[in-house]
Amino acid sequence: MEKAPDDVSNIHNRFSLTLVNPSSHYFSLVVSMVVASVTVLAVYFGYLNDLGFEENWYRLPIVLGVLSLTQLLDIRFSKKKEYSKSLHSSLFGNMLWTVTLLMGILSSIVLSKDMQLFFITFGLLLFASFRIGIYTTTLGASLKKAWAICFIQPLAMYFVLIPQEMWISILSEPIGLGYGISFMIIASVWSIITDRAGRPGMESTHKTIQAYLASQGNDFEDAEVLMEERSSETKIETSQIKFSTQNGQKEFRMVLPGIHPGPYHPVGGSNIPYLIYKNLSSSAMIMHSISDHALNLPSRNEVERFLKNLENSKVKEEGMQCTEPVTVQINKARVTGVLFGNNPLLFLSLSPHGMEDLPSYMKTEIVQYANNRNYTRTLIVDTHNAMGEEISKEDGEDMLKAAKSCLDTLITKESFPIEFGYANTDEMDVWTEDLGMGGLGIICLKINEKKYFLGWADSNNMENGVREKIIDIFAKRDYQLLEICTSDTHYAPVKARNRNGYYQLGLITSAEKLAKWFFEIAKSAENNTASAKFEILENESNVKVMGQGIYEDYSKALDNSLKITKGFVIGGVILFVTSLFL
Repeated sequence: MEKAPDDVSNIHNRFSLTLVNPSSHYFSLVVSMVVASVTVLAVYFGYLNDLGFEENWYRLPIVLGVLSLTQLLDIRFSKKKEYSKSLHSSLFGNMLWTVTLLMGILSSIVLSKDMQLFFITFGLLLFASFRIGIYTTTLGASLKKAWAICFIQPLAMYFVLIPQEMWISILSEPIGLGYGISFMIIASVWSIITDRAGRPGMESTHKTIQAYLASQGNDFEDAEVLMEERSSETKIETSQIKFSTQNGQKEFRMVLPGIHPGPYHPVGGSNIPYLIYKNLSSSAMIMHSISDHALNLPSRNEVERFLKNLENSKVKEEGMQCTEPVTVQINKARVTGVLFGNNPLLFLSLSPHGMEDLPSYMKTEIVQYANNRNYTRTLIVDTHNAMGEEISKEDGEDMLKAAKSCLDTLITKESFPIEFGYANTDEMDVWTEDLGMGGLGIICLKINEKKYFLGWADSNNMENGVREKIIDIFAKRDYQLLEICTSDTHYAPVKARNRNGYYQLGLITSAEKLAKWFFEIAKSAENNTASAKFEILENESNVKVMGQGIYEDYSKALDNSLKITKGFVIGGVILFVTSLFL
């Protein structure tokens, strides 16, 4: 389980290569037109200058028209009929042809040699070989189909670009044919090898890539099918602390699901914090328990199973008193705890120093320590409120020491009657690109005539230091904001074109604006405090989770594919360079 963040981060890094694609298909369309225009100009000013561009200018708009029509035709051969992918592939293929032509011109100038017409054929076939690679990897075509359709666009453009009487003579240039066919064979071999790079753990690397790319357009069915096939049924425990007023008119729940919100938007349980939140009438905070991507729900079916079973939670203990909060800081590690009856609730953080998902061994050790001190059950929250890497050994040891010290201190604390108030931003205009659908929430706990506030955000982590700025702003107004937690939602209101694939809270929205929103609902929560009782609820669900093996196999497959690709690229570049000296 400790290895999970490494594999997941590696997968993120590999899939971030998909950001090489332009953000808009309109951009690809425009640039394709520009590149095709350069191709026409390079041919008539560099290779066929004897014919004169003045007599052949009409070929430029015809080439552009053929380019547009063949882009539309390409859609019919792609698995998902996606126009954007057709445009992107067309752009990069045309660029290869244009670069080949320009390099041929440059080599003739630098080496003081005659212009070689074979570069026209070579570029055309290089364009076709690129199409083989694209169609088999990202567009879901078989190798046979890719070979059948790879010539459509480049040949169609060639026939309207080159005068008819020269078609055969240029296409039959032996050097151009030799180099071009070599690259087409290379593309085919590369396609076969990379598709098998993940075996035996992963049958087809290409299908996984295709499913991922389709899911980015909200077509997530293929991705969920692949993930659910590899998932295994597991018993999942979910804990809740329910607060309710004496008359039962108001209630609030703090939920610690035994699952992780993932794997990524919009697949599986990526938005499960919000779904739980809505199921509880928006009067809840869905915390990040100590969990990692191995505990992701792979599909919407499993999400529905989990949500339905959550309704069967059973009350294990209830009471009307708790202690005042206790905070223990050891170096970077900070643990804040409150004892409800005989049940400690701990909040773990390294903020402003960040960390990824806490490893499961930390939960095991903390719970064991608590059991040895006769605590009934221990609830642990990974506050997930600062960006970072996998927790270091030193920070992990400090966190365990802080948690144990907090547990030792809570034993000595006196308990007092509880009052609570809760408010959220559901009625406020707080839409922002770094915040999920659940918005913000705050609970006010009045204990021993003192008021303590706990903040929550439905977001995927927080920008480093934002927590501290918000707490400082609260402190200046004499409000004690104990902690700010995030749900670690993997829902993304917009597609973030960055390595993470999402915007952490505070990256887009300023800390000052967030503090203003938090303070507004804090005042509302404070004004609505009332005497309360608490209930500890427990639930067990049998659901499929993705497990660690799937990430290890995905990571291995992508790594192997990338290594193979690098080798083929280096070899291809060397082969290409040799053509410049002929």
